[in-house]
Amino acid sequence: MAPSPSAESSPTKSSKNSMPKTPQFPPDKDPRVWFLTDGLSPIAIALSRQLLHHGDYIISGILPSEFKTSRGDGLKDLMEEVARESEGESGELDADGDEDMEGAESDGESGEDGIHEEKPSEEKVRRRKRWRERFKVVALDGRVIGQCQSAVAEALEAFDKIDVLVICQSEALVGSIEELSQSDRAQSLVRDQFETNFFAPVNLIKSMLPSMRAKRNGHIVTLTGITGHLGTPGLGIYCSSQWALEGYCDSLAYEVAPFNIKMTIVQPNLEITVLTNKITSVPQLPPYATDVNPAPLSREILSGLLDKIDGVTQEPITTPTTTTTSFTSPLSTGESPQPSLTNNADITSSGDLLHAATISLLYPNLHASLRDSLVKETVFALAAIGGHENPPARFIVGFEGVASVKEKLRTVSEELEDFIEVSAAVDIGKEGMRGPGGEGDEVV
Repeated sequence: MAPSPSAESSPTKSSKNSMPKTPQFPPDKDPRVWFLTDGLSPIAIALSRQLLHHGDYIISGILPSEFKTSRGDGLKDLMEEVARESEGESGELDADGDEDMEGAESDGESGEDGIHEEKPSEEKVRRRKRWRERFKVVALDGRVIGQCQSAVAEALEAFDKIDVLVICQSEALVGSIEELSQSDRAQSLVRDQFETNFFAPVNLIKSMLPSMRAKRNGHIVTLTGITGHLGTPGLGIYCSSQWALEGYCDSLAYEVAPFNIKMTIVQPNLEITVLTNKITSVPQLPPYATDVNPAPLSREILSGLLDKIDGVTQEPITTPTTTTTSFTSPLSTGESPQPSLTNNADITSSGDLLHAATISLLYPNLHASLRDSLVKETVFALAAIGGHENPPARFIVGFEGVASVKEKLRTVSEELEDFIEVSAAVDIGKEGMRGPGGEGDEVV
């Protein structure tokens, strides 16, 4: 049985101590320009900080309405850090974790014995360039093609090019396929899921391609998950949106390869992409309750994980903040669902929200230490892969994810072998396909 490493473990069996302190960035004299589609996500914030330390340029797209909520606190902290660094109130750390102050050039010209020392490398000089000059925030709603084009235009005006596009916005819709068809509101959530997880990335990629094609250089990195390989009960619509995006990217990769535009799909574990983004849950139907349905539904798994998280930031569907949309299942009454308002006073934990008789929407409120450890490996992978001369088409983050995908591929391979004779029986041979009349009849 494959081991289940904690979030602190490395992507391999080796201990975390063997992991380099910083990603091994691709060798390139010029800094890379990154466009992050969801600058409010914990992954994007941690990646931005890592890239700023390295000396790269960043365009961070944000949804203004979310920036005004508590979800924007992480980016606000980063922006304050950028401002402090630009004002010279704090020294910048170099890639080795050592303080890199503005006056380092003069201090390093000679030692105590008067021997001349080597001047700082070009990389360190570049890294000292003020963060504010290399960090730009733009308003962006990927679901609106006009906003995508405007954001790309702002980025090109500021930095002249975009080397790496990172698609990192997603949200999870919890509920079985049948549960998501019980009301008009639930069905609209399905469409919303595809708008955010599929059509928004498509809009951004379409807006980005002309400039990358003109430069004959670019790298599109799409963050999905192992749900792009594995069907997951209770997350069927979420998985569908991931599979749709991966199919789109796989096809696009062939089309843009002649323009030196590369495509990489990065697949973290389920909890990384789900727990760092918005989660929406619809009411559970009795036939899918745990004591009735033996399928390992994601509702129970995520509920247990949320219960371990101390606190939750809830953004209800309706206002005031103490209410959410509720409906009665037509399976139990035989009638059409009627929305109503229900008080959430009986909700005692964040995990309970996934079992409420309401449509609940929440952002897991992760402690800084938990958040950092959760996204650490993914940020490491993105920073190391982005802009690489020969990046992988797919990259699975973490040994647990690799083991799960290997098991799925092994099962598919075994099933192919079991039915290989049936598959081969429908082949059209050189002599033609035999018709229903027997060996003498041929379909010409």
